[in-house]
Amino acid sequence: MLRIGHRGAAGYEPENTLLSIQKALDLDVEAIELDAHVCKSGEIVLIHDVKVDRTTEGTGLIVKKNLTELKKLNAGKGEKIPTLEEALDLINRKSKIIIELKGKGTANSVYKIINKYISEKDWDWNDFLISSSLIQELRDFKKLTSQIETGLIVNKKLIGILGIIFKTPFGFIEMAESANAKSIYLSKYFCNKKSISEAKNRGFAVLAWTINSPREIEKLKSCSIDGIISDYPDRI
Repeated sequence: MLRIGHRGAAGYEPENTLLSIQKALDLDVEAIELDAHVCKSGEIVLIHDVKVDRTTEGTGLIVKKNLTELKKLNAGKGEKIPTLEEALDLINRKSKIIIELKGKGTANSVYKIINKYISEKDWDWNDFLISSSLIQELRDFKKLTSQIETGLIVNKKLIGILGIIFKTPFGFIEMAESANAKSIYLSKYFCNKKSISEAKNRGFAVLAWTINSPREIEKLKSCSIDGIISDYPDRI
């Protein structure tokens, strides 16, 4: 079972920052989950929301700001919004990295960076996992390479849509199959023995997010979960 730091170790340090990533490494996680957006000048930056408002003192959409503008913002404790390359250089293969594709066009840009690190810096395809709730981004990434495992992120919004399309509580499995995904990232609201068992019986690895309470962590361990994503990965 993978012990995965959520946005680094977001319970301890500002999320998606190098400080948070270092904390996760210090806690000896097996994987670190990070959020990837393409900014106006084309770089992949690590931030969760489409706007900078929640996690910095700035305002506005990421796609409307270039890297220079983003680097002027305080992402917490004086930290800057990092690029994907900065994060990879810090991690330096000390853990796997799960990159969530957060916006349109991220698949191609993230792939180019990954390919560079594999061809030029001796990283391995197995060092990376790709996740997203955006079906088209997962499909686009799979067209670029089949050597990296992709996973569908299942949240409340997706469950509502799939319930209408497939008329079944397990429609997310059909959607993951349609995206050629190999894993399913289930929100804690949908993590139960039945949904986990159904997905695993269909050949998927199942990872749970965001699990912070010790009681929930122990419950999921008893369900043979493949990975737990937590703001406090040392609790796993």
